[in-house]
Amino acid sequence: MTKTAAALVVAAGRGTRLAGSDNALPKQYRPLAGRPVLSHTLDALGNHPRINRLVTVIHPDDVNHFSEAARAASTETASKIGPAVYGGATRQQSVLAGLKALALEGFDYVLIHDAARPFLPSAVIDRLLERLQAGNEGVLAALPVADTLKRADQSGRSLETVDRTGLWAAQTPQAFPLQRILRAHEKAVAAGKLDFTDDTGLAEWDGMTIVLTEGDPAAFKITTAADLRRAEQQAELQLMSTTPASPLPLSELADVRTGIGYDVHAFEDGDAVILGGVAIPHSSKLKGHSDADVVLHAITDATLGAIGDGDIGQHFPPSDPQWKGASSDQFQLDAMRRLSERGGRLAHVDVTIVCEEPKIGPHREAIRSSIAKICAVPVSRISVKATTSERLGFTGRKEGIAALASVTVRLPFQDED
Repeated sequence: MTKTAAALVVAAGRGTRLAGSDNALPKQYRPLAGRPVLSHTLDALGNHPRINRLVTVIHPDDVNHFSEAARAASTETASKIGPAVYGGATRQQSVLAGLKALALEGFDYVLIHDAARPFLPSAVIDRLLERLQAGNEGVLAALPVADTLKRADQSGRSLETVDRTGLWAAQTPQAFPLQRILRAHEKAVAAGKLDFTDDTGLAEWDGMTIVLTEGDPAAFKITTAADLRRAEQQAELQLMSTTPASPLPLSELADVRTGIGYDVHAFEDGDAVILGGVAIPHSSKLKGHSDADVVLHAITDATLGAIGDGDIGQHFPPSDPQWKGASSDQFQLDAMRRLSERGGRLAHVDVTIVCEEPKIGPHREAIRSSIAKICAVPVSRISVKATTSERLGFTGRKEGIAALASVTVRLPFQDED
């Protein structure tokens, strides 16, 4: 039997690192694409079919702000939002207050999520619930650490390289059986342990076994002004790529065009490669100005080629610092916006990944699902294939990965084109 799940959104913080003299509004209530950050976060959880209830822990001074965020949420989300719960002086106290409120309704699972992570993909929720359904005591969404880590002394002059093997960057949601994590929180309070800033840390203290599941780079936390600017860019691209409410059916779009894209990136020291928006653990990462997602770069170039609108380097030059480390889904979302502005729709994507390693087969369906979500099409319209180069050339020598993509689009037929 499928068990019930609820989400606990922690929104009682004051966001001091983002607050300034010009705007003291906590970050979870700052405007993002025309509505509060918290509204986006609630939708990311509430629009998922497995989430039955949303409880938000807020500061007592933020009642009006919360009400505004709840009103801005989707209709489906609004039907799941429960009364707000007042938080405590620490995150740990706030989470406990929310857990007690949810326990009164008898849900089986709880996903504890930061209010300032508005871009939570539904696939992450799927993976968390699958791991809980398999009997795990706790599940942490996380990303493998890809950048080189350095430890400095107090003067900042002496640096030491930190071994990244086995290191993961924790995200939220963090998922648990509701009654089990509630008991752990109550036990911590009884023992005078009041300094936990992370629920999996508290769970581990109580002897619970926590397993990892793949997070998503898009689910970053808004902490600084730079994070907020990044969120604004991501939200803008998503809005621009939204399919019109009544798009023409594909059968009425008579102008069928095909674009071809090719990209290659070399390996460098790292722990994972990003392919089609999916982080795949590996002994190296791909080198590039953005996240070096060779698959999405090829698809973006193919999409732009199909509509005759330049290439990825023209629109997102690597010389521009704003794209350093950027998630490559932004590039394809922009290409989709350009297609939509022409009245067109994407019909099919076929991509071939050329590499000796990592093995693509175990990750093929996750990559297909990720590309389908980015392109807003059914998975059946996405093909992902993989091959080797028979140990020939740079891919054969395991120096990097290449990707070739073919994208078919349909546009209104115009004689003057």
